[in-house]
Amino acid sequence: MQLNAYLNFNGQCEAAFRFYEQCLGGKIVAMVPHAGTPAAAHTPAEWQDKILHARLDVGGQVLMGSDAPPNHYDPPKGFAVTIGLNDPAEAERIFHALAENGTVRMPIQETFWAVRFGMLTDRFGIPWMINCEKSAQ
Repeated sequence: MQLNAYLNFNGQCEAAFRFYEQCLGGKIVAMVPHAGTPAAAHTPAEWQDKILHARLDVGGQVLMGSDAPPNHYDPPKGFAVTIGLNDPAEAERIFHALAENGTVRMPIQETFWAVRFGMLTDRFGIPWMINCEKSAQ
């Protein structure tokens, strides 16, 4: 079994996935617009270039998403995409990259369980938690 997050965007999926590819060091393996698919016939002209399906591979992990039609889009609520890391410096780098032009909900810092932990909502409205746990003693 594989369990993956699937994110919905309000017309910014391509920009978001290009940003995630850069800051997470992944590779976009699918970026399918509505145009040229069977869905194109049921999609307004101004939405043809919006993303029907995107897939990002980050070290064997998968993040997927698409642009939800405007009348079907709801801002993200009640979840966060979590990144677990072993390197505090990499946790700091990713946190600050994702936080640029976003909203920091909890600055990245040491906690009772983590060397580094922080929460933010990125510029695309996606909530993230960056977690670099302490070693088990």
